[in-house]
Amino acid sequence: MNKTLEKIFVIVTDFITINLAWIVYYYYRVESGAFVMLSRPEFLLPMLVIYLYWLLLFASIGMYRPWFASSRFDELSKLFKTTFIGVFILFALIFFDDAGAKHQHHSLRYLILIYWGILFVFVGSGRLFIRSLQRYLLIKGIGRRNTLLIGFNERSKEVVDRLLKFKQLGLDPVGFIAVNKSNLGKKYKGIPVIGTIDEIPKIVKERNIKETIVALLENDEETIMNIIAKFDSLGVSIKIVPDLYQIVTGQVRKSSVYEVPLMEINPQLMTEWERKLKRLMDIVVSLIILILSLPISIITAILIKLESPGPVIFKQERVGLNGRIFNIYKFRSMINDAEKKTGPVWAGKNDPRITKVGKFIRKVRIDEIPQMVNVLKGEMSLVGPRPERPYFVEKFAKEIPFYKRRLLVKPGITGWAQVKHKYDESIEDVKTKLKYDLFYIENMSIRMDLKILFRTVFTVLLGKGHFEE
Repeated sequence: MNKTLEKIFVIVTDFITINLAWIVYYYYRVESGAFVMLSRPEFLLPMLVIYLYWLLLFASIGMYRPWFASSRFDELSKLFKTTFIGVFILFALIFFDDAGAKHQHHSLRYLILIYWGILFVFVGSGRLFIRSLQRYLLIKGIGRRNTLLIGFNERSKEVVDRLLKFKQLGLDPVGFIAVNKSNLGKKYKGIPVIGTIDEIPKIVKERNIKETIVALLENDEETIMNIIAKFDSLGVSIKIVPDLYQIVTGQVRKSSVYEVPLMEINPQLMTEWERKLKRLMDIVVSLIILILSLPISIITAILIKLESPGPVIFKQERVGLNGRIFNIYKFRSMINDAEKKTGPVWAGKNDPRITKVGKFIRKVRIDEIPQMVNVLKGEMSLVGPRPERPYFVEKFAKEIPFYKRRLLVKPGITGWAQVKHKYDESIEDVKTKLKYDLFYIENMSIRMDLKILFRTVFTVLLGKGHFEE
């Protein structure tokens, strides 16, 4: 069962069970006469509104994320907490302006508990059915994921034993990656050592690898970072079997594969609701800026056209999320065909190619306004690492370890590196900015985004910083 089909199944099941819960509750509340209400409520419209409420709440909490070898108990626990809190919010909204509610607080408490109990039983049963069906399909060989083991040792062999024993995990070990080349050609339970660390990108594509488990006897930091770098932009889930010290000190974010603790690499640090709120912020703020800045944009376009020939809007290829290429938009601040003779080069601080109008609009960041269209289209965010050109991405990736990790998040109009560092004038500046970008990626949150946006406003007002290379 692929991720899209899985999500459809879960949403349809929730649709049925949430509405069934409402029907049963409605009958108990109105038809049975157990509670005397002031008036008979409508049936279908409230049912639709209630379903949409739960759909949005479940989606924001992350209950429609792909489920993979997770505990059904954990899912029911999450459902228990979500519905418990959600049902009280729901009843507070429904009865807040009910004139008769103040005369029947005792009845309302029972109503809340009865509806919550019915909802939890119905939705929980539906979720258990779907998850049990998924496990059955995995055991039967449907929806399984090819898995690569890094390391050929007792630890990796133990993991393979678990994967072969517990088919419901849906992980098919297809081969080992040797850290020591002397292990090439060896096998364990019919599973061969199929390559070395340098061959990882080729093996991932050839073998359709979806999961990777790093199981080294010694968690050598340099080796592990080298391995992780090989998976940049490959779209493969990476987990590490941690050592005892990491487990005891709580330094790892663990999932457990039948008694084998695993540390997840690059987990989503922003929760589902934060990611959705971040996208909502992008849409609302970019629309407001585009509307409010319309007079400024019109004047800027006229001045650019009067000063030099060429298009008003400058369009250039940039590398976005997961290496996808898109066209970035900005007001042209240089002479037309500025790189015709030089090829791709950085814009210097006092670049002679910059026009007089261009110098001003760069200083006050007016040239960035058209990028709000990129934000609306979902190609960029308000906050994130600045998008770089394909030529420079490939150049820097060869010279700077982990440079492509910037591509794990959506690029932004502004970022932590832009408010903390100066113009890029050397490869050392790029390395410094990369540190800031990686810090942002590992600490992403709505609070962090707001902090960067406020710092950006402060930076622009002072005329400092640099937002475009």
